[in-house]
Amino acid sequence: MSDTDLLARRFEEERPRLHAVASRMLGSAAEADDAVQDTWLRLSRVDADTLDNLPGWLTTTVGRVCLDRLRSARVRHEEPAQVAGDESIADRPGGRDPEQEALLTESVGRALDVVLTSLGPTERLVFVLHDMFAVSFDEIAPVVDRSTEAVRQIASRARRRVRNGPTAPETDPVRQRGVVEAFLAAAREGRFEDLLTLLDPHVVVRPDAVAARAGSPERLHGSSAVARFFNGQAQAAVPAFVDGAPGAVVVLGGQVRFALSFVVTDRILAIEVIGDPARLAALDLVVETGTGPAGR
Repeated sequence: MSDTDLLARRFEEERPRLHAVASRMLGSAAEADDAVQDTWLRLSRVDADTLDNLPGWLTTTVGRVCLDRLRSARVRHEEPAQVAGDESIADRPGGRDPEQEALLTESVGRALDVVLTSLGPTERLVFVLHDMFAVSFDEIAPVVDRSTEAVRQIASRARRRVRNGPTAPETDPVRQRGVVEAFLAAAREGRFEDLLTLLDPHVVVRPDAVAARAGSPERLHGSSAVARFFNGQAQAAVPAFVDGAPGAVVVLGGQVRFALSFVVTDRILAIEVIGDPARLAALDLVVETGTGPAGR
């Protein structure tokens, strides 16, 4: 096996963890994929024999890539959207295997993801790398161009902001369904003030690529922006259970074209719009019809 092949194999072993870091930082699976690919390109341009700690180098490098992307988004006045990532503290040396990592990535810490959008790029990177991926302050300092003590203070400030963030998602499906159905009704009937009442001030909307091409905004953040977008809309939306949680589907021509997944506390924290046929096919959808639930 050539040195390049060996390096590629070692990189692939680290990919699930790198993707988890990037997902938490960027809030988008597609952008996380791009960040991980950029990290591989950077690795391919260095002499791997000079790297004493390849996993550590990869972690800080993907963090630097994500930081650059977040700062660029801020310049363009864009708000990163949210996706599921690791539930809490992620990889430690000798920790989870890829299967466990994948399970944790799917066990959505979406309320935390919403809070992370309130952090600035540097705060988010420090919090994610240190508190969630156990990277030392000494290793983080050169990534953000700060002293170790300054990084420690940034982490403390970020930790306080996360601790004071939104409450945990509502777990009662009846209450969840009530909030979601009230939102759909207010959207259809154009009741803007009711939409504002049902949405968390920091609500985010995240469409996948198919939904974005169909007219959903690429990024929406804040109750006013989300209420304006949905006001008078959702005419084709039907209440449904999406992977067991109250949500909605958009049915056109007798087919489910989009699914809406909600994160709910006492109000709606996040809405994911799914239009990709492969993703839709993988969802467990139970759609409300005029004669009762109809599974798909």
